[in-house]
Amino acid sequence: MIRWRDPRVPLTAAAVGVAGLVAALLSGAPVVVVQAVAGVVSAAAAAGSLFAAASRTNGRRRALAWRWLAGGSLTWLAGVGVRPIADGAPFVVTFADLVLLAGTAMLAVGTGLSAARPARGHALLRDLADSYVCAASILVILWVTLVGPASREAGDAGNLAVTFASPLFCLILACVVGPAVVPIRRSAWPVGLAALSVLGAVAASETITALARVSGDTPSLAWVWPAPVAFLVLAAVPWSGPATRPWEPADEETSVRESTSSLIAAVPLLLVAAATVVVLLRVAGGGAVQGAPMVLSLVCASIVAVLVGRLFVMLVETGRLRRLVHLGERQLHDLAESTGDVVMVCDHEGVVHRIGEGVEITYGYRPADLVGGSIFDYIHPEDVPGIRAALSVMSVEDEPAEGPGACMVACRVRASDGTWRPAESVATRHVGGEDLLLVTTRDVSDQEALRNQVTHLTFHDGITGLPNRAYFEERTREVLARPGTSGAAVIFLDLDGFTAVNDSVGHASGDYLLGQAARRLRATVRADDTLARWGGDEFAVLLEGAADAQTAVDLAERLVRTVSSEPFRVADRDIALTASVGVAFAADDVSSADLIRNADVAMARAKELGGRRVEVFAAHMHTDVVRRLELAADLQRALLEDQFAIEYQPVVDLATSRVTAVEALVRWCRAGESVPPEQFLGPAEDTGLIVPLSEWILREACREVAAWRASAWEIGLSLNLSARQIMAPRFVETVESALGDSGLPPSALTLEVIEEMLVEDADETIVRLSELRALGVRLAIDDFGTGYASLALLRQLPVDMIKIDPSFVSGLGRDETLTLLTRTIVRLGHDLGLIVVAEGIERPEQLELLREMGCTRGQGFLVARPMAARGVDSLMRTSLSSLGTPA
Repeated sequence: MIRWRDPRVPLTAAAVGVAGLVAALLSGAPVVVVQAVAGVVSAAAAAGSLFAAASRTNGRRRALAWRWLAGGSLTWLAGVGVRPIADGAPFVVTFADLVLLAGTAMLAVGTGLSAARPARGHALLRDLADSYVCAASILVILWVTLVGPASREAGDAGNLAVTFASPLFCLILACVVGPAVVPIRRSAWPVGLAALSVLGAVAASETITALARVSGDTPSLAWVWPAPVAFLVLAAVPWSGPATRPWEPADEETSVRESTSSLIAAVPLLLVAAATVVVLLRVAGGGAVQGAPMVLSLVCASIVAVLVGRLFVMLVETGRLRRLVHLGERQLHDLAESTGDVVMVCDHEGVVHRIGEGVEITYGYRPADLVGGSIFDYIHPEDVPGIRAALSVMSVEDEPAEGPGACMVACRVRASDGTWRPAESVATRHVGGEDLLLVTTRDVSDQEALRNQVTHLTFHDGITGLPNRAYFEERTREVLARPGTSGAAVIFLDLDGFTAVNDSVGHASGDYLLGQAARRLRATVRADDTLARWGGDEFAVLLEGAADAQTAVDLAERLVRTVSSEPFRVADRDIALTASVGVAFAADDVSSADLIRNADVAMARAKELGGRRVEVFAAHMHTDVVRRLELAADLQRALLEDQFAIEYQPVVDLATSRVTAVEALVRWCRAGESVPPEQFLGPAEDTGLIVPLSEWILREACREVAAWRASAWEIGLSLNLSARQIMAPRFVETVESALGDSGLPPSALTLEVIEEMLVEDADETIVRLSELRALGVRLAIDDFGTGYASLALLRQLPVDMIKIDPSFVSGLGRDETLTLLTRTIVRLGHDLGLIVVAEGIERPEQLELLREMGCTRGQGFLVARPMAARGVDSLMRTSLSSLGTPA
């Protein structure tokens, strides 16, 4: 449906044109006058409409085309208007004819501008040649059928040629712009086709006029109307539906346009063929060509000359295109050769026709040895069926409509040394016109090796070469997922003391030790067991089919012996290590993650018990771990909610029974229930909560003891230090701050450390304790006699006190060896000028023997039990007078 932009303009133009035509008919004027009036009125309507439309359109090119059409209409109007007057002149071609031809030329320019993509360069010359061939062929047809019979009275051949020059010119113009207008975007069709119809009508009108001049007859009234009607249509179409945006053709419409273009390109040949047939029929019928045979001969000769020229240009263009195709093929071949690819041409049966020199570099074959042979002789037999199927799809009869396709295949190619190398090939149809394939093959051995290496690194440990955690977890899932799996077990192994190796000889040497340990373990496990490095110094073993539980336990014990059987040689020194091992067995309701976790829990239990042992997972172990985690969370909450309290155990002078000091002991009451220190101090140490807890104990005890000393009770304070507390940042500053805030003299504070703490990280520990000693704080070695490095450390560290371990005191009077050891420790302390404190005094005979040995101080249940601060007040007020019964 047509939507008019402004219906008044086309309606007015149509009304004016129709009124003029009707007036011309009613006037009974001659045909020439009617033709002139109709032409003038319709051309004027078209010019006015086009000028008005050009002033309103937004497209600059469209406005320019419409102005040319409007100007051409006015010029043609002028020529038609003066033709009745000029026809009386004694000239074959009058001034009116020249004006009319000028108007026709302007119409042709406007028609050409209506095209969205006008021809340029070689395309323009080709269109001009085709248009001339079309026009000349039409002229030949008209000459043989119409002009010849009507030219008997023409007389001079020159006048005849000049008479028909005008219609020939109009034909040429119509044929020139026709190919550019017909296959065009829809938005330009209405005006373009209307303008082309005007040119056709003008050409037809000029042809009729020329015939009338030659024959001297008056043309029929029916020949008057084509040009005026065409001009009226041209006046109306600029006001049809708006062309706001270009039309983009769909795929199927693009195909139609391509077919239309091919048909238009064939029109000149069809017209030449038609002209030839007309001439032959005329000659075969025995008739002679009337008129000016010389002119007709020249026209036919020009057609042949133009066709020969077009053929020559086409041959040159075809040769140039062939050279470009050959050059492109050669460049493609050189490019493929430069990239290291093997380029060959073969048929669909795999027979090699040509092959590049790159095959000798890549695979070691000479190209001449492969030509004529089959590619399947060099492809792995397992890959041949897939290659044959791909080549069959590429056959000509199976060629898709959209053009030659391409396929990519992967295969293995045998090199001259007999090795199979992975390759990737791309096959496309050869452009040479033959039924051949162009195949480009690339050796991807390096890429395949790199992929394998990446896969290996993804699932293997880079230090030991063993499978890593990801591989072990996946393998465990696979084993447990198999139906009927029984006897599966997981063993976890941890190297005891490995952290000290990294700290002493460095991480590189530590990695070297891990490699040695991996080789020992690999030699110990069975061939079908999976050994992996779990992480750090932990290893895991998956037993897929253990005969019974004892088999897994025996293997775990062998692993322990393997690690500790002989030292590891690292950095020119021997390093002895032991291993803690945990074993867990698969059950129906245990997932792979739980099985691995259970083995890890059992290993942690073995490590807690001192290491160098094997522990089999039991349900209570996991419960204990959960309980410890819950306990750690409760500990943190207890610190925030002040759930801790301090009890003090007095230290007395055994000779005078006077309280000389108190030892601060922490107590925890959780939900109204007392938690033993041995249950929460370990988790507090593991989680690091011991540091803020010990700081709170230090500040609270210093404040309490400082208050007692302010009441003239000269007593001291003893506190136990943990390893984490000593190594904590700003620990010395914390002690100094606590003393300063409470007002307790440094000499009244005694800090106790156990011997194991002095052995591990001895240098750093001695530095920290020396800084405390420099503050004036006293130092004591707790549980003296249980370690092996005590005497050496006594010489390095200036301590003030040693405390005999309760295990020695418990044997006094019953075990002669323990009695002798206790006596030796007391004598050693006296010789070194140290205060000796005996811990764990619970029986009277222990007290008497310690007095007799010369031990000056003691503490224990016989002396006094731990008590709250109020109890210490009462004890000191009553001044213990007898030590014969428990306090």
